[in-house]
Amino acid sequence: MLTRDVIIACDFASAEATFAFLDKFEQEPRKPFLKIGMELYYAEGPSIVREIKRRGHRIFLDLKLHDIPNTVRKAMAVLSKLDVDMCNVHAAGTIDMMRAAVEGLTRPDGTRPLLIAVTQLTSTSEERMRGELLIDAPIDEVIVRYARNAREAGLDGVVCSPLEAGMVKQACGAEFLTVTPGVRFADGDMGDQVRVTTPARAREIGSDFIVVGRPVTAASDPVAAYRRCVAEFVGAE
Repeated sequence: MLTRDVIIACDFASAEATFAFLDKFEQEPRKPFLKIGMELYYAEGPSIVREIKRRGHRIFLDLKLHDIPNTVRKAMAVLSKLDVDMCNVHAAGTIDMMRAAVEGLTRPDGTRPLLIAVTQLTSTSEERMRGELLIDAPIDEVIVRYARNAREAGLDGVVCSPLEAGMVKQACGAEFLTVTPGVRFADGDMGDQVRVTTPARAREIGSDFIVVGRPVTAASDPVAAYRRCVAEFVGAE
């Protein structure tokens, strides 16, 4: 059964930098859940996924596929051969594209990683969405609609800001996963994200997984920062 967890965003440019960071966690009783994003995957390719998996970490492969359904289906079939635990697409690619992603990701034995869809990036404000993307509906309505589309397509959940996790749960059900970046410590810097909250508040609102990058990876003591994040988000389980 899935339990609430913290995912560290390994947004590094090389395997060397990634492993230097992960070596700090050698003494941790449980290997952290990690996100491998575009920067690291494009720099190192599938080999970085295999090596991190060999080290005992769960992996969220964050490539945000968004293309015509046939292309996404074929790309997901390739990714299905990697032993990742979660991957994603953009919900804006439509229900047909998301259904194709599920088809491609599903292995011959019927198993597949969790598949989630990005609703709106946490760097996107409602003003930018209206002014630059010409989407006139309120951002909350857009996110809930995208989440419902993802559920209809057979996905397991969505990526949304923690501020929207509760409304997604309300619209799509308690079992529909919410994976939420945009989490910062109360005494931390917001960076380039505009829809953010703290680990404790994300838990209260309804996040299942929080994705935390710079508050951990750029901390003077990353292990202590990770433990703090886990304590605030998971500790009361």
